Amino acid sequence: MAPIKLKQSPNSAANSVASSTEARILVRETLRISANLASAPPADSVSPTFSLAESQARKLGIVEDQFIDSSLRLICCEEIDGRRWNYVADNEPSGRSKNGSIRAVCLQTPQAPFEEMMSFIRSYVVPEGFPDSVTPSYVPYMTWRALKHFFGGAMGVFTTQTLLSSVGVARNKATPGAIAINWILKDGAGRVGKMLFARQGKKFDYDLKQLRFAGDLLMELGAGVELATAAAPHLFLPLACAANVAKNVGAVTSTSTRTPIYKAFAKGENIGDVTAKGECVGNIADLLGTGLSIMISKRNPSLVATFGLLSCGYVFSSYQEVRSVVLHTLNRARFNVAVESFLKTGRVTSLQKGNLNERILSFPWLKECPVVLGPRFKDAFQDAGSYLAIKPLFDREKYIVTYNHTKGKVYALLKDQAKSDDILKAAFHAHVLLHFIRSSSGGKNSSRKQGDAFSNSVPATTNLEAPIAASCKMVSASFEIFKSQASEQGWVMAESLLNPGRARLCHR
Repeated sequence: MAPIKLKQSPNSAANSVASSTEARILVRETLRISANLASAPPADSVSPTFSLAESQARKLGIVEDQFIDSSLRLICCEEIDGRRWNYVADNEPSGRSKNGSIRAVCLQTPQAPFEEMMSFIRSYVVPEGFPDSVTPSYVPYMTWRALKHFFGGAMGVFTTQTLLSSVGVARNKATPGAIAINWILKDGAGRVGKMLFARQGKKFDYDLKQLRFAGDLLMELGAGVELATAAAPHLFLPLACAANVAKNVGAVTSTSTRTPIYKAFAKGENIGDVTAKGECVGNIADLLGTGLSIMISKRNPSLVATFGLLSCGYVFSSYQEVRSVVLHTLNRARFNVAVESFLKTGRVTSLQKGNLNERILSFPWLKECPVVLGPRFKDAFQDAGSYLAIKPLFDREKYIVTYNHTKGKVYALLKDQAKSDDILKAAFHAHVLLHFIRSSSGGKNSSRKQGDAFSNSVPATTNLEAPIAASCKMVSASFEIFKSQASEQGWVMAESLLNPGRARLCHR
């Protein structure tokens, strides 16, 4: 049977169109009224009506997202620093987007003035992505750094005021040209001192914290000498030159150690951002200290008391600043802490504890360490017999470890084939031997007492072979364990900053 074709009457079609038009008008008016009510205080009876009308409008295709009865079309959304934006475009009657009609609509209300100001300040003082872009030690370091620069800026006002007063003390006798020459000679002496100290080179990497703190102490010493020109203005030139040399040497240490410290804070390839923000923090604190000091100086305070207070604050802040840095590499001081912890507890200390227990005041030029790495042969051995007795124990190693009973020190001599890992093993072996000798001598801690005790408890030749042989067995069994535990704790074992001597044993 053929299908029956139903013909829709014109009146039915017209009624359908009219019904659709009325529905659109009804929904539009409902939304308009709801929008007006939304601007007033919200009422519980209005919300369901608005939600129902908006839902019905979306189903009918009258609205697209939040755009009602509009030719705008939502293109995409984006987020910038927690703020969301919608991008919309104006549609033509045909449904196609008009060229160049894209506009941005912010979905958040404007920030309060205080929040805007804090956001502006953060863009200058913290790296992008903070705190996820830096290590946790960044905040305490920058806090103490800002405090140090605050005291430094405050002290700079008094030292500059004193220098200017001293250089012009004999205004009736000194011409402006002579004053200018004295000032130029002072600055020139400082530059010469800076160039001479720059030859230290690699030591800025080996003993970074120690040299950084020593440089800050020199800065304080230079400031004190500058203030001394007020008591002896006729000695302005020699005192000012000496002060400027000390301050420029301190500036060299600060500049040379800055990059490794900031590198330790950067989690990614953002060391430039970390450096720029760190220097900005220092400059802001310096300006604040300078401004405060200018206001204080107008009241003519006691120069000695003011300098003492500011100097104590500067030195304390500098010490805490350096102490808060967490470095992953092993220099002599951190290596001593790691090995001593391993020998006493069987576990390598963590990065935080290792850096916290590092000695900051043990300056590199003070030879207090009982372990000497890479010494001359004549310093390690007093006679040929002791060398020939222990030499076979190290035939397979790239180093030789011995003890000099007359000097009370353990020496680790390096062979010419020694690489970075061999140097690390030699240093570890030297500390193991020192541990054995200390145990046999009763655990004396003072270096002089150690030397006296060692010389009485460890004979020069024959009996020395036994503890060295025992240390060889312990090193062969525990060195790889030490390296593995150190790597697990985060220490970088591929790079060591143990600063060995340049002497090497070579084959004939």
